[in-house]
Order: sequence, then structure tokens, then C-alpha cells
Amino acid sequence: MRDGELKKENHLRHLPVRQYGGIIAKSPFQTHHSARDQATTVEAEVFNRLVATLGGLRGSIETALPLVAFTVVYLTTDNITPSVVTALGSAAAAWGLRVARRSTTRFARNGLFGIAIAAAVAAFTGQAEAAFLPDIILNGTWVVALAVSILLRRPLAGYLIGAVLKKPTGWYRDPAVVRLGNRLTFVLLVPMVIRVAVQLPLYLAGEVGWLAVTRIALGWPLHAVTLAVAGAILLHGETPLQSSTRYRTGEDLQ
Repeated sequence: MRDGELKKENHLRHLPVRQYGGIIAKSPFQTHHSARDQATTVEAEVFNRLVATLGGLRGSIETALPLVAFTVVYLTTDNITPSVVTALGSAAAAWGLRVARRSTTRFARNGLFGIAIAAAVAAFTGQAEAAFLPDIILNGTWVVALAVSILLRRPLAGYLIGAVLKKPTGWYRDPAVVRLGNRLTFVLLVPMVIRVAVQLPLYLAGEVGWLAVTRIALGWPLHAVTLAVAGAILLHGETPLQSSTRYRTGEDLQ
């Protein structure tokens, strides 16, 4: 083979499939590594941070369990006081178990904090369904924040990408990164909209049992779908993490 043809073949072999502001599109994570391995690519690190933010199955259960316990006791006794005590006790037990095992207490702590607020609202109003109101309001707040960030071309997911690329304030000047950030932010927005659309009517109707059911059904299952879609978006990327600081824009990789 001639030198010219060999150089052309090598050049084509190393062309990226797609580029997002310095992120070389290929594969978001190495298939031969487990999920607990340290990320070696920008895409894998972005994905891992999304996983850490959304939490896994156990974290989802720990945040939902106190409200489920509250509902079961309330439907059994028709009394808010023992329902609140049981919910707080289950949240404290989940947190204590995490502490005893010396594992991360983040989601158990969030569950304890969340049920404390929910219990206070339910006790103050005297309505069991009010225990679900803080979570509905939180999801509604996220819907507004995520939607506005997309409209302003400052998608919240872009800040995550910018942090990984070591461009915490300059990423939004890169149209390619903004486009990727918009897509990931939209993926995060959809489950929030679904939760509000399903749970708000149930709250207004006073359907305590169905609120508990949807709290679980729209928890980890939606998280799993969200992560799957985000992973698909990042499917074609393999930018070395240690080299990401030298990337500035998509044009720099040409």
C-alpha cells in the first residue's frame, strides 16, 4: 500500500463519529468495566454523576418507604398521629442502618428530612394527603427550573457537562455542548412532568392510597428509564477524561 493511501486510511480510522463541544462521540462507558469502576471518559463521568444524582434502587426505596409506611398505618387506623410516628420511625431506621453499615447516608437522610416536612404538613392540616404535597411541589419546582433553563439556553445538565470538561462557566458559549445539555435536561424534565401530572389530581381528590402507589411506581422505574435514555444519548462517546481539559470547542478537534 502506498504511503498516501496508508495515511488516508489511518486518518479515516480515527475520525470521531460525532462531536459535542470537545466530547468525541463513540461510547459512554467501557462495556468490559463494571458500573462501579472509575470513569475514564468524559461521557462515562457525566453518566456516573447522573446516576449519583438520581440514586439507585435502594436510595429510591429509602426515600419512598416512609410515605408508604405513613399510608399503610393511616388507611388501617384512620389516624394521622400514629401514621406520622411510624413514618418517622421507618425513616430513622433506614438512616440508622446506613450509619451502622458505614455506607452513604445521603438518600436515607433525604428520606428522613422529607418525611419530617411531610409529617409536619399533614399534622398541621389534619389531612393525610397533605403528606404528599411537599414532594409534588418539589417536582413542580424542578419542572419550572428545567424548562426555563432550556428556554434560556442554559440547560441545567450543561453545568454538569461543563464541570466534567473543566469549563464551568464557558460551556454555554459552545453550541454543541448546549445542544447536548438541552437533550439531557429534557430527559430529566419528562419524569418530573409525569409525576406532577399523575399525583396532583390524586392529591386534589384525596386519594391517599393511590398517592402511595404512584410514589413508588414513579420513583425508581422512572429513574431507570431516565438513565437508559441518557445512556443512549451518550452512547457514542469516548473522550479521555484526563485529556478533557485541553478541549475547548468542537472545531478544536477537527
